[in-house]
Amino acid sequence: MSVEKIEALVVGAGQAGVAMSEHLSRCGVPHLVLEKGRIAERWRTARWDSLVANGPAWHDRFPGMEFSGDPEAFVGKDQVADYFAAYAEKFHAPIRCGVSVTEVARKTGGGFRVDTSQGPVEAQYVIAATGAFQVPLIPALVPETGGITQIHSNSYRNPGQLPPGAVLVVGAGSSGAQIAEELMEAGRKVYLSVGPHDRPPRRYRGRDFVWWLGVLNMWDADAPKGADHTTIAVSGAHGGQTVDFRKLAARGMTLVGRTEQFADGTMTFAPDLARNIERGDANLLALLDEADAWVTRNGIDLPEDPEARAIGPAPDCMVNPLLSLDLAEAGVTTILWATGFRNDYGWLKVDALDGTGKPRHQRGVSSEPGIYFLGLPYQSRRGSSFIWGVWHDAKFVADHIAKQRSYLAYRAPGDAAAATAAE
Repeated sequence: MSVEKIEALVVGAGQAGVAMSEHLSRCGVPHLVLEKGRIAERWRTARWDSLVANGPAWHDRFPGMEFSGDPEAFVGKDQVADYFAAYAEKFHAPIRCGVSVTEVARKTGGGFRVDTSQGPVEAQYVIAATGAFQVPLIPALVPETGGITQIHSNSYRNPGQLPPGAVLVVGAGSSGAQIAEELMEAGRKVYLSVGPHDRPPRRYRGRDFVWWLGVLNMWDADAPKGADHTTIAVSGAHGGQTVDFRKLAARGMTLVGRTEQFADGTMTFAPDLARNIERGDANLLALLDEADAWVTRNGIDLPEDPEARAIGPAPDCMVNPLLSLDLAEAGVTTILWATGFRNDYGWLKVDALDGTGKPRHQRGVSSEPGIYFLGLPYQSRRGSSFIWGVWHDAKFVADHIAKQRSYLAYRAPGDAAAATAAE
C-alpha cells in the first residue's frame, strides 16, 4: 500500500487550521490540512442557535478579508463559519474534509507517520490546530440517574430543546450568562451559579471594549499566574451589551454562588456570590479608570460616559444568598453546565505533552521537534484564542517551520563534495 507524503500536515480546519494554511502557503511550505468534518465545523454544529461572535465584525476577523455588512455588528455563528470557508477558498487552501486523524507517531529515520481514516500520511512537520475546546467538562457531581437532564453548553441549541421546568445554569462566563438570559427571556425560571470573573464594559466612551484592550495593550498580556484561563462575562447578543448580573437578578433571575456539592437531590453553593459580583464590578471600574487615564494622557476627544460607572443596588439573592437548593422542590428539571472544556491529544503519540496531557510548548513550538500547536488560550498572549489572535500565532509557527527548513537545507562545502562523490 502506497503512503502519501507531505512536508507539513495540519490537523483541523477551524480558524486555527485555516490561518495556519495561509501562512504555510505564503512561506512556500507544501502542506495538507485534514478536517474530520467541514471547515469550521464546530461553529456550525457545536454552538447554540442564537450565538454571535463576542467581538464586532471589524475586529473579530483575519486581516486579509472583511465580513460583509455593518462592521460594528456581531456576526452570527453560521456567517462566521461561512467566512472561514470563503477565506480558505480565497487562497485555495489544500483542505481535505471528512478525514479523521487517529494517531501521530515518530517515524524511524525522521518525520512522522500519521494514521488517518483514509490511510497513512508521512510528514516532516505536524501542526495540531484542534484548539483547546475539545472535550466538554461536566463535573462529576450529579449522577446520571438523578432524574435531572444534564447538558453542556456545547450541546445546547435553544430553550425548546430542554424539558419544561426551571434550569440551573452553572458557569457565568460569556456562554453561561448569555444562555441563562435567553432561557429567562423564553419564560423559564433560571438559577445562575456565578463564580469569579472579569466583567468588562461592552462599550465605553463610544468604543467597544476590544478597542480599549487594544489601545491599552492588554491583548498582549501574559496568562495570569496560576491560571491558563480567565472567565470573562461579556456579550455580543442583542447588538452587544455589558453583562450586569445585578440587572439580571432584578429581571427575575436567581443568582447563587459557586456550585459545590450535590446530595439527596439538593445542590449546595459557596457563600461567595456577593464577593464574586463585587470583584467583577471592581474589574469593570478598574478598566474604565485605565481608559479615562489613557484618554487624558493622549488628549483624545471621546465623549464622557458616566452611566457606564453606575452600579445598581444589590438584589435580594445577593444580600440573602441561597446556599442550597432542593432541585425537585424548585422545579429544576435541567442543569446546564457552562463549565468549559479540556484538551484531548490522545492521538499524539509523541513526547509533546506533560503529565496532565497538556501541550509542552513555547508559543506553539513543541518540546518534540517537528510538532506544533495552534489555537491554545494564551499561546503567546491574551488574544491567542481569538480569531485575529490565532492568525498572528499561526504566522509565528509558520515562520519557525520556514527557519527550520532553511537550516536543514544547508549544505556545507564538504557535504556537497561528499554528495557529488556518492553520485
